[in-house]
Amino acid sequence: MKHHSSQQAKGTNTAQRLLCEALLRFESPDQVQALLQDLCTPAELEAIVDRWRVALMLKQGMTYREINQRTGVSVTTVGRVARFIDMGAGGYQAALDRIELPEVLCG
Repeated sequence: MKHHSSQQAKGTNTAQRLLCEALLRFESPDQVQALLQDLCTPAELEAIVDRWRVALMLKQGMTYREINQRTGVSVTTVGRVARFIDMGAGGYQAALDRIELPEVLCG
């Protein structure tokens, strides 16, 4: 992560808040997807989607090894996602609580 002066950090926090507000105003997943495609590099978007997919699989009770075998995501990353679900800021859990999961996720 970059190190910011207090003034730069304030600007970053403001921009982050405005991004969150913009996301709340979208009317469809397609609109959010379009922003993410514009905002992120393909590698960044792939990493975000990989972490989200891991969170979904963890919620379904899959083991770290099962998730690794189905997704190719490292066991270390799976463990990191699990830790953030349990002890993070609450974002994963809030998002997971708001969606209906399919019975089985495809590998």
